[in-house]
Amino acid sequence: MPKDRNIAMVFQNYALYPHMDAYKNMEFGLKMRGATKSERHELILRTAEQLQISRLLERKPGEMSGGERQRVALGRAMVRNPEVFLLDEPLSNLDAALRTEMRYNIMRLHNKLNATFIYVTHDQTEAMTMASRIVVMNKGRIEQADTPENVYKRPANIFVAEFIGTPRMNMIPAELSTENSRHYLKIGKGMYAVPENRFSPNTLTAYSGRKVICGFRAEDVITSGAEGERALIELVETAGPETFIHVNIDDNVLISRRQGLVDVHAGSETGVGFNMDTVHMFDEETEKSLR
Repeated sequence: MPKDRNIAMVFQNYALYPHMDAYKNMEFGLKMRGATKSERHELILRTAEQLQISRLLERKPGEMSGGERQRVALGRAMVRNPEVFLLDEPLSNLDAALRTEMRYNIMRLHNKLNATFIYVTHDQTEAMTMASRIVVMNKGRIEQADTPENVYKRPANIFVAEFIGTPRMNMIPAELSTENSRHYLKIGKGMYAVPENRFSPNTLTAYSGRKVICGFRAEDVITSGAEGERALIELVETAGPETFIHVNIDDNVLISRRQGLVDVHAGSETGVGFNMDTVHMFDEETEKSLR
């Protein structure tokens, strides 16, 4: 029976009882499970101290901020001492600064409790920073289940590649060719040698002479030198410690990530190259990653 599973849920909209104060909200589940009054009191006080919400125990949800309500909702789950926590987009209703703070609190809580957390989110930053394993789903289908590092560096297909990473992975059509036993990718007007250890020989042989989709992370689109294919700069986004430069190659807009403030301007031209050591290739029809 569901009631016999030692699982606790943290909801997106907190789902706190509005007519009960924080203490009674945290106590309710324990009452239903038959805990004694002294047991309930001890668990609530200890959990409230861990979450730094002791001062909120006599307040009702309507008297709390979003972050405070979220802490109470976490506390209500924690007092149960469950084997598994289910968290359904628990930070989506918070502003950016509070999301960062609560993300840290949940990670700290996970490390301290040593319990299993199953965390649902549409925010890939939350997934990358918080997870030990990520399950990327698309229309109810699992696209990839892997470590954050592998999901980022070795995406299973174009959907995963574009979903994980900010900004998303650049995609550009290319053609694979072979000359003197070396393999090259024609991207735009340029020819780029493919590192021999990047893909299996069988894959390179099978796709030679065929069109593929190439993927590059923003940090692997190089705009720092004058050399390379000339491209129009369409947009420059300054983000403090880094700058994003949007360049147009044959009507394909790619984003290049540069460290620090960069003195470039929209409407000018720049040389564009690629870090071929990290190039990804995808089948044009299936959109699956080629290895």
